[in-house]
Amino acid sequence: MQVERVQALAFGGIKELPAKFIRLFHEQPQNSKAVEGVAVPVISLATPHEDLEEKVAEAAAEWGFFLITDHGVPASLTEELQKVSKEIFMLPQEEKEAYANDPASGRFDGNGTRMTKNHDEKIEWIDYFFHHIAPPSKVNYDFWPRNPPSYREVNEEYNKEMLRVADKLLEVLSQSLDLDRKVLKSHIGDEEIELEMKIHMYPPCPQPQLALGVEPHTDMSALTLLVSNDVPGLQLWKDENWVAVNYLPNEIFVNIGDQMEILSNGKYKSVLHRSLVNKERMRLSWDVFIVPPPEAVIGPLPELLMSKILPNTRPKHTANSIRSHN
Repeated sequence: MQVERVQALAFGGIKELPAKFIRLFHEQPQNSKAVEGVAVPVISLATPHEDLEEKVAEAAAEWGFFLITDHGVPASLTEELQKVSKEIFMLPQEEKEAYANDPASGRFDGNGTRMTKNHDEKIEWIDYFFHHIAPPSKVNYDFWPRNPPSYREVNEEYNKEMLRVADKLLEVLSQSLDLDRKVLKSHIGDEEIELEMKIHMYPPCPQPQLALGVEPHTDMSALTLLVSNDVPGLQLWKDENWVAVNYLPNEIFVNIGDQMEILSNGKYKSVLHRSLVNKERMRLSWDVFIVPPPEAVIGPLPELLMSKILPNTRPKHTANSIRSHN
């Protein structure tokens, strides 16, 4: 049975949202507006190392989020990734359905829509395309689009860049905890760390003041590396208010995820965030989730517990059990 897609609904010319997309009063963007004049942390990876450690540690602890500049990812590559990805969503519906995922059977790679209602019987205004990009043993090219033809090559190049940036961030986050630079990477799988690409597509919405692209949540990942097109929409929860994240060209958004909060024994905070939608324009974002393999045991780093620096001991979980609760 073919799943109803939000994109098809949006482009079908509806003027009013179906009730299942209208959020509860307190959740509606018109009733939960972001505060003005609050700037999120922006950090250059070219900062001298000691200062970089300090800035990253502060942002990860206070915000659970920061933007990075001078990261070395070519702007031309990011632009090409965005171009080929947008072309996927412009393919005929029947062609996209050839890559449809099936979460009920445990197959998450492919074209998808969040049609599962939350406890308030509400649905998000979003379609997406999901697949692994690392390690090679997890990559299933059967669910990578064949059109446009350059999609595979562009994603493989982007994967190399994301692995490099993730390595750098994990090293800095480890050293910010007064640990060896390789500790965090070794605890989340080392060379078996998984990178999951999820392209979020938020179609134009007839009543964006009533809907959410993605409802408030934290990421189950260790880290999330995100870029978006120039349509704003990401908001963070900070000091009991929503804070809007402005689009800045060629910057990468970094989310601290649930697994990093556990590993750091609560020093780094998993950021609560949500996505808004736009009446006139399609918003797109490219989220690369940095996650351990499912069998990895995730708990507070033993080095932190032995040092007694962080007394807030947290339970251990497998990576797979953390995923199942997100």
